[in-house]
Amino acid sequence: MLYDLFDCLNKLDIPGAGMFQYISFRSSMAVILSLIISTFIGERIIRWLQKQQIGETVRDLELEGQLQKKGTPTMGGIIIIISILIPVLLLARLSNIYIILMVITILWLGTLGFIDDYIKVIKKDKDGLSGKIKIVAQVGLGLIVGLTLYLSPDAVMRENVEILKEGDKTEVIHSQEIKSTQTTIPFVKNNNLDYRNLMSFVPVKYRTAATWVFFVIVTIFIVTAVSNGANLTDGLDGLAAGTSAIIGVALGILAYVSSHLEYAAYLNIMYIPGSGELAVFAAAFIGACIGFLWYNAFPAQVFMGDTGSLTLGGIIAVFAVVIHKELLLPILCGIFLVESLSVMIQVSYFSYTKKKTGRGKRIFKCTPLHHHFQKPGNVDSNVLIQHPIAPVPESKLVVRFWLIGIILAVVALATLKMR
Repeated sequence: MLYDLFDCLNKLDIPGAGMFQYISFRSSMAVILSLIISTFIGERIIRWLQKQQIGETVRDLELEGQLQKKGTPTMGGIIIIISILIPVLLLARLSNIYIILMVITILWLGTLGFIDDYIKVIKKDKDGLSGKIKIVAQVGLGLIVGLTLYLSPDAVMRENVEILKEGDKTEVIHSQEIKSTQTTIPFVKNNNLDYRNLMSFVPVKYRTAATWVFFVIVTIFIVTAVSNGANLTDGLDGLAAGTSAIIGVALGILAYVSSHLEYAAYLNIMYIPGSGELAVFAAAFIGACIGFLWYNAFPAQVFMGDTGSLTLGGIIAVFAVVIHKELLLPILCGIFLVESLSVMIQVSYFSYTKKKTGRGKRIFKCTPLHHHFQKPGNVDSNVLIQHPIAPVPESKLVVRFWLIGIILAVVALATLKMR
């Protein structure tokens, strides 16, 4: 909104109005505004949640500090959603197709998470929304994203660009803008993978359609996996919000360099016109996550609930897909990945051993993985991986996960040159 207003003022030669043309300026404003909004409305929303008696229930009291969490207001993801939407609507170019997709993602998954929390907390149904409905909703979002990237004339890219130097002259050479199903592969010199190459077994006249169908399926899988991974990670005070903020910084950098010919040429990555606006969105995302930590850091005054965790994961997934960096997610979202794998391994091993021996055994003390380090470390023959008797304090555990997240983010960015 403000972008269009100041664009008109700039055409009238109003001093200072041209600042809104710069993505760096609007990104800075988005961070500040989202921080202010989250800290300003946070306390009011927490009081409202307390008044409505919307509190957290605790299932495993053996975990360190869980008893103190009982009754803490949940559904705090509302704070994050509002703190992202307002700066984006004010500062971003709302005609940009990528911004439109990100706003749809927030509203779509925010609504899904809110309904799930409502059923759990208000209706007192601990199972919440059925898994099938969640999957259908996530598949629906994946379809919207995938089909929009296929059908929209604004969702285009240029293949890896090169810089040609002749003496003191520098010339950027690039291809024409095209619809593409290419993505960046980490650690590979010729680092583009075209999903079309995976469809070589399909007859030529059907190959384009088959490629986009496959791309939509990949998008659905990524949205579902990352949003559920973020949901599983949301189990300690500040863990999901802090980890998401770190990921947001890396994605914002990737979006910004992908929107500049010179940077894209230097890094030998795809040039994606219009993706620079996503830097403004990423800034609002980072500010909202950090602002939420004001109330969510240990000891938490509010939890984000599924309203926040599903939304954060979905934002990260869709963001990575639209800038063609989805194959970086296993590195960038390594925390989410390990948390999800720990649950899958635990369930699979327990079912296997119970079927084989009649008595289920576990790999970890408790899953998701962060709870394994909180569980009292008494020796248990049914658990393969033991750990020290004293559980790790929650605040220390969260900071360690943040540090791992920072390392993973740096590695993900470094892959652009480590080939």
